[in-house]
Amino acid sequence: MNKHNRRDFINKGLLATGFSLAAGALSCRQSNRATPLPSSAPDGPVLKAGLIGCGARGTGAAINFLDAGPSLELVALGDVFEDKLQNCRTNLKKERGIEIDSEKCFVGFDAYEKVIDAGVDIVLMATPPFFRPQHFEAAVKAGKHIFMEKPIAVDPAGVRSILINGIRSQEMGLSVVTGTIKRHQEDYLATYQKIQQGAIGEITAGNCYYNQGKLWHVNPHAEWSEMEAMLRNWVNWCWLSGDHIVEQHIHNLDLMNWYIGATPEKATGFGSRQRRTTGDQYDNFSVDYVYPNRVHVHSMCRQINGCDTNVSDHLRGTNGYTNCENTIFNPQGEVRWKYPLTEAQEKDRWHFFWRAFTQEHIDLVSAIRNKKPINETKHIAEATLTAIMGRVSAYSGKTVSWDEMLNSDLKLGPKHFVMGDIDIDKSVPTPGK
Repeated sequence: MNKHNRRDFINKGLLATGFSLAAGALSCRQSNRATPLPSSAPDGPVLKAGLIGCGARGTGAAINFLDAGPSLELVALGDVFEDKLQNCRTNLKKERGIEIDSEKCFVGFDAYEKVIDAGVDIVLMATPPFFRPQHFEAAVKAGKHIFMEKPIAVDPAGVRSILINGIRSQEMGLSVVTGTIKRHQEDYLATYQKIQQGAIGEITAGNCYYNQGKLWHVNPHAEWSEMEAMLRNWVNWCWLSGDHIVEQHIHNLDLMNWYIGATPEKATGFGSRQRRTTGDQYDNFSVDYVYPNRVHVHSMCRQINGCDTNVSDHLRGTNGYTNCENTIFNPQGEVRWKYPLTEAQEKDRWHFFWRAFTQEHIDLVSAIRNKKPINETKHIAEATLTAIMGRVSAYSGKTVSWDEMLNSDLKLGPKHFVMGDIDIDKSVPTPGK
């Protein structure tokens, strides 16, 4: 398919279809839900899940699924590495007292196919983001409901694959929930509803931040191949994670898209690598996103130890501003509205945050059992592409448009997957080159 035809297909076939309308209907449904949110999914026939990606987040997602309601079972595990899978089995037994049959534990690059074919109703996806488009496509073809962690791709080719298979999943009546926890967090949902009702007037500008210390890294072992070393250190390689603006800052960028009700038209950013010593990524980004009606959002993210931390979101309107989480201010800075908290919630700053991890699965199971499918594919794809825009602009030193990214031929990663050397560019990007 040539570039012109692909652009027509993407713009007219993906973003202007019933999929777009359905995604909007979902946002409306979420924003108008009565609070508090349900603490458990309804009972029903047993739903069996399989987990692809058995690291810390995958193990956490499996536990969140099991905690979402009654009659839920985890029956299959898959990972590239045996030790990751066995650690997951051990933790599941310790934390929830469940034993996964060894015959339904699969290791290797094809483990995802075996998990999907292991008699499951739901597939939980928590591998490095590079693999998400391939795994999502296979799960949709098999007719499975899906939970997939954010982000859902590392490049435009992957985003397009997710969008296409998102349409297919909707046509099949499947439910798809993603790891954008703020959309499942009670205080954010209530604040979103207030903004939609005009509490700050017309949105005019925004700021979002994810500034923290470094995450983690794994030094290569002499006995590891280059592929194994990269996979075990995936959060530091762009082809596997998308860089931290995609892998982590996506939470803030998704919130901006959600509250503003649009995606950015262009991005101009810069970044650098100050102290990161492993992988090929930057450790800081600063991006100016321009949304419709010339609404500018400044995005900033950093992973450097010893610096100030700031994880927050802010939107300003013609009649006030908000922290997007739980408070709305008038133009003079006085509190106009604040989400009402119980005494226990007042003492627990992270109450809604931690609850949201399970709420994602409550919403997924509820949608399946109530036969009211929900599909979050479009907004997670848009958030991922928003983050990719910022990364590409910073790496290149160029202003990047939405249409340019949506139709880009950029595809990261190797063509072949074996435990050996990897023939890809591993240099750190230099702006202007």
